[in-house]
Amino acid sequence: MTMAPSDVHPEPHSNSQQIFGLILMAVAWFGVLLQLWISLNLAHPNGKIIMAGLVKYFGFFTVITNIFVALTLSMPALAPASRIGRFFARPQVLACAAANIAFVGLAYHILLRDLWNPVGLQWLADQILHYLTPLAFCTYWLLTRSKMVSLPWWSPLAWSSYPLLYFIYSLIRGAVLGIYPYPFIDATSIGYAMALRNAFGLWFAFLLLAWLFLLLANLGVRRK
Repeated sequence: MTMAPSDVHPEPHSNSQQIFGLILMAVAWFGVLLQLWISLNLAHPNGKIIMAGLVKYFGFFTVITNIFVALTLSMPALAPASRIGRFFARPQVLACAAANIAFVGLAYHILLRDLWNPVGLQWLADQILHYLTPLAFCTYWLLTRSKMVSLPWWSPLAWSSYPLLYFIYSLIRGAVLGIYPYPFIDATSIGYAMALRNAFGLWFAFLLLAWLFLLLANLGVRRK
C-alpha cells in the first residue's frame, strides 16, 4: 500500500546528522535572538518604546524566515511526538524552509548588501542571518533529503505561498504604519504598480530556485 507524501516522515537521522542539527539549531536561535536584542536596544536610545522595536523586528522577511528555520530544527528535536513536532518534520515543510532561507541569502547578497555597512554585533547578526544559517541549513537539508519521500512537481507553488503571504503582510503593514522593510516593495516611494512588478519578479526568481531545490530533493530519494 502506498502512502501520500504528507503522511510519510523522514527516517531517523544518523548521530552525526543529529549533532549537526542541534548545533545548527543553536546557531539559528542565537542569530534570531541577537537581532532581537539589537532591535530592542536600538529602539530605546531613539526614544521609542519596546513595542516599536518588536514591530520593526517582525517586519523583515529575513527574521521571520530564520525563525521558521529555527522552528523546523527545534520542534522535531524537542517534541517529536507532538502535532507541531510532526508538522515541522514533514519533508514538504523542511524543503519549504530550505528554499526560502536560500532565497533570503541570495536576495540579500544581490539586492541589499551594498545598501548599508553594519558593524559590531549588527555585523555578526547580519552574517548569521543572511549567510551562515542559510548555508548551514541548506547543507543540513541536502544531507538528510535522501531519507525523505519524493516531492510532487507542484511543491514550489505551495512553498511560494510563504513569500506571497509575507508580501501581502508587508503591504498591509506599510499602509497602516507607513514603513516598509525593503526599498523594492516600498509602495510609498515607488508606487503600488512598481512594488507589484518587483514582487512578481522576485516571486518568479523564487520559483526558479524552488524548482532547483525540488530537483535536488528528488534526486537519490529511496522510494519505499
